[in-house]
Amino acid sequence: MALALHIPRLETERLILRAHREEDFRLEAEFYATEASRFVGGPVPEHKTWRMLAMMVGHWAFRGFGFWALEEKETGRYMGRAGLWFPQGWAEREIGWTLMNHATGKGYATEAALAARAHAYDVLGWDTAISQIAPSNTASKAVARRLGASFEQMHQDPEYGEIEIWRHLAPAEIVNGGMEAYA
Repeated sequence: MALALHIPRLETERLILRAHREEDFRLEAEFYATEASRFVGGPVPEHKTWRMLAMMVGHWAFRGFGFWALEEKETGRYMGRAGLWFPQGWAEREIGWTLMNHATGKGYATEAALAARAHAYDVLGWDTAISQIAPSNTASKAVARRLGASFEQMHQDPEYGEIEIWRHLAPAEIVNGGMEAYA
């Protein structure tokens, strides 16, 4: 019998942020078989991809927040994931994103991360958030900049090694003229 979790459904202009489904696994496995997954622990074989996806769902049960699956409204296609992350041993509560290869370069990561950050600040009451980004991940750094985040410091992550910490705008900074005020 499956455990019922409350994973809120969010919507943006082009995306539905929803709970993961088992059918999302196939595209995740294809992504994790490629070099594009190197910034998020890949490449890895399918059995490890399945466990990683199950861990993301389990994060919701332990923390009450996590990554949402990103579904393109127009097509229903799985585009990747974005959300809130804070597993044991993580530096701080994080806003993260990972897009499948077919979804990059279209602004989906920024769109989804803005929705996730709004949920963290407005619903969960977070007062700050970071994003951990590999030093050579220029695409994620560009997303972080579009979100108004800025590089704060280097951090030694036990799993990923030397990683950059990017600090997001605080809720008061957003309300008082942050980028969302102009959206």
